[in-house]
This record gives sequence, C-alpha cells and structure tokens, in this order.
Amino acid sequence: MLSKNQETKQFVVAITGASGSLYGLRMVRELLHAGERVSLILTSAGRQVLNYETGLNWSEDIKQRRHQVQEHFASIAVESLAIDDFWAGSASGSATTDAMIVIPCSMGTIGRIASGLSSNLLERAADVMLKERRPLVLVPRETPFNTIHLENLLRLSRAGAVVLPAMPGFYHAPRTIDDLVDFVVGKVLDQLGIEHSLFARWGENRD
Repeated sequence: MLSKNQETKQFVVAITGASGSLYGLRMVRELLHAGERVSLILTSAGRQVLNYETGLNWSEDIKQRRHQVQEHFASIAVESLAIDDFWAGSASGSATTDAMIVIPCSMGTIGRIASGLSSNLLERAADVMLKERRPLVLVPRETPFNTIHLENLLRLSRAGAVVLPAMPGFYHAPRTIDDLVDFVVGKVLDQLGIEHSLFARWGENRD
C-alpha cells in the first residue's frame, strides 16, 4: 500500500530509552507497509529497553544490527543508522528527509532537543527538522510530567514540533495490547498524512 500521493518518502524513526519500544517497531512496520523508506536510529538505552521489552537481541554493533533490523522487518527499505553517524543524510538540511518521528521519546531526549543540542545524530536530525520547518513528531511516554518536562514540551510545540503523547483512546473498544499500540501509531500516521486502518474512528461503525 502506498500513501496518497503514491510517491516514496523518506522518514526518520528514532527509538529512545523510554518504555514503549513496541510503538517504535509498529511505526516502522506501518511506514514500510505504506511503501515508504525508513532510517532507524536507536539510542544505546533505546536498544537495551527494546531488547528487554520485546525479547529481541539487536546488537550494539551497527553492522550486525543493520542485518538484524532488515531481517526483522523483512525489508531492505529500512536502514539502521549509528547514533554517532553525522555523515548520515538526516544530519543535514540538504537531505530529502520528509519527516521524523521519535517514538517513544524519553524526557531526557525531549530536554536535549528543546535545548538545541546536537550531540548525536538523533538530536541533530531533530534540530534539522525544526530549522527546516519539516514535520517532527515527538511521542513522549512518561507519567507524571514535572514542570521541567512540561516547559520543554511547550517550547518544542512552539518551535513547530507535534507533541503526541502515548495516550491511547478506548472508544474503539481495544481488546489487546496491539490495539492500544495501533491507536497511538495511527494517530502519528494521521499527522504524516498516511492512510491506515489501525483503529476505528469516532463515529464509525455506528448502528
């Protein structure tokens, strides 16, 4: 399935050390299903949490992980990038990255992006999205928020980012964890203008 304009787009998906790595994996899978290309960035903590939460064993070695990631998604349209690879296209505004999604996004990552730091590829890529006025969707998975968290989120919202917390709805009568994950991922896809059928929308399937 392709997105509305039938043109392949390039997305950056970043997974940090916040709990909720299932959101990130589902995000990548749905973008690939839509016929898009994905550059995947994992922080060190993101990789560790992902392995713990999913039972995967993705390697710290980027060459080995590239193979593992493509094997997991059964696709060569996903490329795994090293967190310190500043030669990656997403590190420059001249690259043709269409949008970036940080899912799940830790509050530490939120704080560093809000401060304009570019100490790794994730932070630099997010900064590029903001300065080039391209879509940046941040999916924080934390509760409760303290005042610093809220101030950083507000700062990023004002800078142009979409703050989309991992807050699944329940009006679609979810029955499984996958249903809850799909709701949040579907909301992100809505922001990106990508068609999907991950959840029933409000008012649908009414008698």
